[in-house]
Amino acid sequence: MEIIKEFFSHLYRFDELIHWGGYFVLVVIVFAETGLLAGFFLPGDSLLVTAGLVAAVDGSVHIFPLTFFLSLAAIAGDSFGYWIGYHAGPRIFNRDDSIFFHKNHLLRTQKFYDKHGAKTIVLARFVPIVRTFAPTVAGVGRMEYRKFLFYNVMGGVGWVLSMTLAGYFLGRSVPNIEKQIHWVILIVIVLSFIPIIREFWISRLEKRSR
Repeated sequence: MEIIKEFFSHLYRFDELIHWGGYFVLVVIVFAETGLLAGFFLPGDSLLVTAGLVAAVDGSVHIFPLTFFLSLAAIAGDSFGYWIGYHAGPRIFNRDDSIFFHKNHLLRTQKFYDKHGAKTIVLARFVPIVRTFAPTVAGVGRMEYRKFLFYNVMGGVGWVLSMTLAGYFLGRSVPNIEKQIHWVILIVIVLSFIPIIREFWISRLEKRSR
């Protein structure tokens, strides 16, 4: 219980979280955020960028094992989410809302999936909340697993590398960037939510036009 309390006390202070939990906590968060429906509230892009930055600045984690383990966690997480959807089927859309599950997120992801098709598995990696539910929607839709796995690997590796290396090269090129880490995190969060805002705005305009 004490470990869980400490985990949540560090959860949104990313540099402290990384120093406290190292690779293990990072792997658990990436797996849960991409594979468990209850993981939509966990940090994604901003945590990966911070991890890359920490790897560049103080070496408490190293960039090569970091990208390797987190890529595996992202791929495994999406695969787990796929099988949840595959075995639960359409019944999952009838679940009641709870603290850790919101049906609207699932429905919004379904619309995203209907619009973009199989490449949603790649695109969703870069969209908070949608990336949590996209593999489950693919499983409900019975996407062929071999096809799903191809996009899963592409998206998982691309997401992890782009985010962690962005932080790593930022840490290497900007002196004393660790003192401004809160601004870096804020910018990443804002940028990561732009696709959601865009989709919401387009959806609103389409409703008005109808």
